[in-house]
Amino acid sequence: MIQSFLSSWPLFYQSYLTGWLISLLLSIIGVLVVARDQIFIGAAVSQASTLGIAFIMWASAVFHLERFPWFQSDVFFSAMAVIFSILAASITGRGGETGKESHEAITGWVFLISASLSILIVSHSPHGLEEIHRLLSSSIIGATTSDIWSFSLLTLLTVFLILLFYRKILLFTLDPSMASAIGMKMKIWSLATSAWLGLAVGLSIRASGMLYTFGCLVLPALVAKNLCREVRHMFFVAPVVAILVGITGFVLANSYDYPPGQMTVTLFCILLVLVWIFRRMGNKGV
Repeated sequence: MIQSFLSSWPLFYQSYLTGWLISLLLSIIGVLVVARDQIFIGAAVSQASTLGIAFIMWASAVFHLERFPWFQSDVFFSAMAVIFSILAASITGRGGETGKESHEAITGWVFLISASLSILIVSHSPHGLEEIHRLLSSSIIGATTSDIWSFSLLTLLTVFLILLFYRKILLFTLDPSMASAIGMKMKIWSLATSAWLGLAVGLSIRASGMLYTFGCLVLPALVAKNLCREVRHMFFVAPVVAILVGITGFVLANSYDYPPGQMTVTLFCILLVLVWIFRRMGNKGV
């Protein structure tokens, strides 16, 4: 099994490294999402990213923009995915501030409108539907060296920012009222975290698809939440879980000829169930 995986390394190392870096990056950001009980925001933002790609395909067909090469480039597609992700994260992050609608209501609306429109606007384009289905089903194969560098830099920057603002991030996550009382500008913090979430998800979904992106965002953090007593420990446990399960998932997928994204997410889910059982048994023992 290991030998077979090593034999495939020269052909697929870019996809392997990109997948692991995405898992590592999203698991760190996912701690904030899970700690704030806003898990469904990840699904909504991921779906909005898909809508951004569908929108640019629709605009290209309607306004005959095929003559502009840059309009069809991967960079532009990724930029649109990021823009729509950031917009969705900002909208869902502000949900409930007015007291008229809850976070869940706004998040649900963003998810549903993005899911329906992303299919409707490309429904008459076979190529568009194929691309949307690819994003929804997840496919890491095809990653490039630029993806490796991009996610490496984004991961390092994420770790640096968390270390730099560690105490403030914990306070913003766990006790917003206290954070506001000591002078933290909550709207700016909310906008910044939403923008970073949108950036990470937007880039990830273009490279790995919605299923893998959403799975890596919430599942490692959920496992860590059930293993740790404090949020600060989750920042260490979640990335370790993400890397270990990610490597295992890719090795098994290569050995048994399964899609790596789906295999990894399945392993995350199985691990989470085992952790739930372990925790439940531990509580009964106490």
